[in-house]
Amino acid sequence: MSVRRVARYLKLTAFAALTSFVSIPVHALGPAPDPATTREAVVQVYGARTMGVKGIFGVHTWIAVKPANALSWTVYEIIGWRLRWSDSALVIRERQPDAPWFGSVPELYADKRGVGVEELIARVDKAARDYPYSNTYTLWPGPNSNTFTAWIARAVPELQVDLPATAVGKDYIGSTFVSTAPSGTGFQFTLAGVFGVAAGPVDGFELNLLGLNFGVSGSGVKLPMVGRVGVPHFFETAKR
Repeated sequence: MSVRRVARYLKLTAFAALTSFVSIPVHALGPAPDPATTREAVVQVYGARTMGVKGIFGVHTWIAVKPANALSWTVYEIIGWRLRWSDSALVIRERQPDAPWFGSVPELYADKRGVGVEELIARVDKAARDYPYSNTYTLWPGPNSNTFTAWIARAVPELQVDLPATAVGKDYIGSTFVSTAPSGTGFQFTLAGVFGVAAGPVDGFELNLLGLNFGVSGSGVKLPMVGRVGVPHFFETAKR
């Protein structure tokens, strides 16, 4: 059996484990609202399995914003391969935020809309442009796309993003050892994103061993490869 077939089998096994426990399918969490009919400001956070063997272990995450009365979405994300021809991996562009990521169906991690969200959008934009690792990318333990999403979440804790265990890189905080947890709440102690613990009202309790996360929160149980046994809990961030 080829390495590619083994990798595909392991990936399917991970997805089977996830779907066997989750009672609500990913797409049922709600697509991105249509800007043509949704006039209020919205911020959403998404993630989807990465390409190839990497997808067995991790997801790629991004932040999407739609200001009030805007006719399109703006997505903020880090795309590592851009560094092959550019000095920055930071991408800010208009695109559909819930579109598949190279064939992988995205999962919604946070949804914030309504009163006060315009101010959050401004802070998301500033934090994205202030991201200190835009000119470097390391798949493991970071900085990578999940490091970026966690950077935004720490800067805008009102989003209350509970990233899954598969968001490898979310625990990377550079040369420091202590910070808030990836959601921007609670606390985190980490050694270069490889070993550490985190605890808080959004993230719950997490143990990081060599970049593999084990934990439990209001969203369910967090496991390496599987991600989350449960569904994201939006902490009443969605105002409909």
